[in-house]
Amino acid sequence: MKAKTALRINMTGLAPTPRDEAQRYRAALEMAAFADERGFSVVSVEEHHLAENGWLPAPLLLAGMIVARTTRIAVNVTALLVPLYDPIRLAEEIAILDLVSGGRFSFVAGMGYRPLEFAALDKAWDERGARMDHVLETLLLAWRGEPFLYGGSMVRVTPTPLSKPHPPFAIGGMTKVAARRAARFGLPFYPAMSLPELEAVYHEELARHGKRGIVVQPEEANAMVFVDEAPERAWTELAPHFLREANEYASWRREGIPRPGEQPVDSIAGLRAQGRYEILTPQQCLDRIRGGRAGSTLCLHPLAGGIPIERAWRSLRLYEEKVLSVLAPD
Repeated sequence: MKAKTALRINMTGLAPTPRDEAQRYRAALEMAAFADERGFSVVSVEEHHLAENGWLPAPLLLAGMIVARTTRIAVNVTALLVPLYDPIRLAEEIAILDLVSGGRFSFVAGMGYRPLEFAALDKAWDERGARMDHVLETLLLAWRGEPFLYGGSMVRVTPTPLSKPHPPFAIGGMTKVAARRAARFGLPFYPAMSLPELEAVYHEELARHGKRGIVVQPEEANAMVFVDEAPERAWTELAPHFLREANEYASWRREGIPRPGEQPVDSIAGLRAQGRYEILTPQQCLDRIRGGRAGSTLCLHPLAGGIPIERAWRSLRLYEEKVLSVLAPD
């Protein structure tokens, strides 16, 4: 049996000094290369700005570094806050990522839900929906490789992507508006959790526009796994890092928009009850993989919330030695 494994890199847990933070970023790249060499399925990065805990603000830049360090693994941004970008520049940069990666790069187009990010990047919060549509329309036109009217001038964006009809991406969101937008563009819809009501809205809108599409979503509420021989002891050691990440994320919640893990917690018991973070033994990982449905993916998050680099490596190497080697021995 072959394990499908994802590596999550979001750089939460800002180090105390720039020198220490530099080591964390270099470690993240080494871990991506490790994942590529060991047959992981995907490495995912994310985007947030002005986060107290250092949440990754430049996902395309880091994705490009990962693409350059790898040869096989898929590289995904989930989610890319597209209204915050210049659409022509975004089309150019993603085209280059698509070319260099050989089609391994993909992203989830998110609109964003933090007014602070829009203010900091000089974008109007109350125009975010219209801007989202504008950026998406421009990307799809730009990637055709043909001239089109933009801002009163005829332009042709180069280079043209390798992937056809365009670099792969989905529309993310947790609202009916997001579901309808994805259907209107004929693009996959990616909610962050299972929401049958939104799926129904998406399929109804697809039918109304005479288009086809699919709903894709994270497995098991996007739970993150850390591998350790002694989970109970590891929970005591690692919970402060998990809490640091989880509570900043929860602090961004908005009324009326459900998101997995959005309630703040102040204890190990509360964190464990959420199910967003799991510490499993190698045998539990094996059981999870063998007992899971075909194609299910285990998501490893070794640097979560500032977990020390060497501690993160111990978890990754344990997974390699006692899980991957058992499933696919040399």
